[in-house]
Amino acid sequence: MGPDKHTVRPGGRGILATAVTVVCAVTVLAAPGTAFAAPDPTPSASASPSPSVTLPPDKDLDAVRRKLDDLYHDAAVATDAYNAAEEAAQKQSAQIVELAKRIVKGQQKLDRLKQRAGRAAAAQYRTGGLPDSARLMLSDNPSQFLDGAGRVLQGQRAAKGLLRELTRTQQDLKQYAADAADQWNKLEAGRKAKAAAKKKITERIAAAEELQSKLEKKQKERLAELEREAAYKAQTAWLDTGILGEIHGKASAAGEKAIAFATAQIGKPYVWGAEGPDSYDCSGLTSQAWASAGKPIPRTSQEQWKQLQHVDVKDMRPGDLIIYFDDASHVALYIGDGAIIQAPRPGRTVSIGGAGTMPILGVVRPDA
Repeated sequence: MGPDKHTVRPGGRGILATAVTVVCAVTVLAAPGTAFAAPDPTPSASASPSPSVTLPPDKDLDAVRRKLDDLYHDAAVATDAYNAAEEAAQKQSAQIVELAKRIVKGQQKLDRLKQRAGRAAAAQYRTGGLPDSARLMLSDNPSQFLDGAGRVLQGQRAAKGLLRELTRTQQDLKQYAADAADQWNKLEAGRKAKAAAKKKITERIAAAEELQSKLEKKQKERLAELEREAAYKAQTAWLDTGILGEIHGKASAAGEKAIAFATAQIGKPYVWGAEGPDSYDCSGLTSQAWASAGKPIPRTSQEQWKQLQHVDVKDMRPGDLIIYFDDASHVALYIGDGAIIQAPRPGRTVSIGGAGTMPILGVVRPDA
């Protein structure tokens, strides 16, 4: 549904029908849970190639672990891009609906103004086409002249006001149409970005699953052990800095509510793009946790990092959000005592983990 088919154009009877069509079409697009139906896009020259899933030499399971981390990290970055495109599409759809409604009302107003102008022209025709001022000058009755002068002045002002209103309404319609066309173009660009992100997500997850499927049972058990060892090592290194001794903040009332919500989600599966109630991705969990506390926050981890107030790690308190990796591609809810609740990655469930198990970019506070 590209903008070339639905661009709203000012002028003519078609604008009303077009606006009504836009309202109907975009209302469907803006419905909760509705996603753009789009075929997989043709890979562009800049598109990243499908990842290799060649199994490293036997016993090099640590290389497998690192490869899986890379694949899931790429999927997380793409998930943030997908969620951002989805959020933007919802806003743009709502704006298009509102603009279309304004166009309908503006066209109706323009029709009423034209009817008023038509009635004025018809009245002048019935009087022989002479303007009121000319007929007044022909009167030899002083009283009639004085009374008529006031009416002529009022009539001239009304005519000028009608002309100004007609012009202003036509200009408004033209601007609404241009704005609607601009939003359609953004909506289409977002649809393409969303489709490209979805393609990358599914490719990376499929590659990770294929890589794991090539492992034997004992190798999978050893891989899980290596993952636990890596997480323990990272958490221990973080705690050995003495940071936990510097963190003394207590959760706010809203923070306690956010933690309670996140805790209730433990055990639910990670699903990219999900924000509950049955499954979550990382930022879907944190955004819904804080929404439940009465504090809506941005949907994606990158926007949470950009828009929310930053606090030093030593000053963080339970309920704050810890943003991970240099690209802000992961987020978790800090619950105190060096622990977090997070939706980790595909194949895992919402769970409690160590706050230092991943590289910390920084901390943000939703209720600063």
